Amino acid sequence: MIKGLKRHKTTNATVFEYGLLSASAKAAEKGNVEAISEDAFEYLKKCCLCDESESRFLKLKIAHGMEVLQVQNYAGVVLCPDGTQIEILPKIAKANNQERAATEAQKSLLMMLKSLKQFRHIETEVASIKKQKMPLMEIFIAQFLNAVNVLVKKGVRSDYVREQTNSAFLKGKLLHSQQLKHNFINRHKFYVEYDAYLMDRAENRLIHSALKSVASYTNVNKSKKLSQELLFAFDEVPLSTNYKNDFSSVKFQRGMQHYDVPLSWARLILEGYSPQSMLGDNNAYSLLFPMEAVFENFVAKYLKQRVTSPQKLSSQVQSKSLVTYGDKSYFRLKPDLCLKDLAGLNTVLDTKWKLINQNKKAGKDKFGLSQDDFYQMLGYGYKYLKGQGDLVLIYPKTDNFEQALTNDFYYDEERKLKLRVVPFDVSHKSKERINLELLGISNG
Repeated sequence: MIKGLKRHKTTNATVFEYGLLSASAKAAEKGNVEAISEDAFEYLKKCCLCDESESRFLKLKIAHGMEVLQVQNYAGVVLCPDGTQIEILPKIAKANNQERAATEAQKSLLMMLKSLKQFRHIETEVASIKKQKMPLMEIFIAQFLNAVNVLVKKGVRSDYVREQTNSAFLKGKLLHSQQLKHNFINRHKFYVEYDAYLMDRAENRLIHSALKSVASYTNVNKSKKLSQELLFAFDEVPLSTNYKNDFSSVKFQRGMQHYDVPLSWARLILEGYSPQSMLGDNNAYSLLFPMEAVFENFVAKYLKQRVTSPQKLSSQVQSKSLVTYGDKSYFRLKPDLCLKDLAGLNTVLDTKWKLINQNKKAGKDKFGLSQDDFYQMLGYGYKYLKGQGDLVLIYPKTDNFEQALTNDFYYDEERKLKLRVVPFDVSHKSKERINLELLGISNG
């Protein structure tokens, strides 16, 4: 995917969610607008205006008298055809010191990505991340190269590959029909079939192809050097000509555990195995993660590790619908999490990747809470809890939302259906991310 990019001078740009990008000359004068190249802006503009999934992460608008692109609630990295690399970071870590905020946001994002199955192998404690600020793409490349380096040290697996050739020596099995066809005159040759012990197997072809891709892109000297060394180790392995077929042919035999992580990275590099990726005709590359999904997965994984019997936490329950029409159900209700005990379902929890402000007035401003979210929770409460029980809305913790709202919300005069609004700390340094007692989870 990366190998099709045009080689131009790379320009890095870092922006937070809902940040602005522009190619206008006036962009440099505005503190909240990140300047990018004209080619990069035009490419992203086309993505924004297309009908494909790429249009979801950008919004075209006018701001400060110039045309800008506003990033939506996605985080990750976009590599444009002209080499411009745009790093998009979670809005949660904004601070007065932008450089420090970017570093903290990047670390928190990497930590949260580990909750996604395809990114479970990400290392967040390696020295290269701690000591120097590297773009996300370079972090991914460095970790892939380190994983392949470990594989090479443990041994690249070879396998018996059946080959047919017109050889000067008789070895293996003589193919009589082919012998007559090709060597009726040249009787000193032998058309044979034999098993050769070679490194040419699907796993090695995929890793070699991924190495070839990242070697042509990385701008970090250490990664450039290591990629060339590793390419030499795979010199006898042909490149993959069909990624899909080769990935389906991968077989983890005994003693091949060291292939797991390198192949996971190879899939990411070659197929864009992420919640959002852009390929298209430009061969541009992106890894963009919808923060709603990342936050939901991160919270779910954290809480499931802390719920003990007899309580049980289930995710993505969808047994109820909002209405029925005849014998059909409409508008499936899918709360993020449902907490059960021996008595049955007692708490429904939903995550929202939105910033709320408990310092705002409770009346007019409503703390920045969304009426739509409260209607959604009402549906959950009456369908899953039968109008009696606890509902919890979980938002990311910020400087403006550090503690659960002082009072709970009630949907009825008898106060049978209660909703609580609580923060969840996504900082990579956090020791206690949420108050489990507020969720009805017994921390035992």
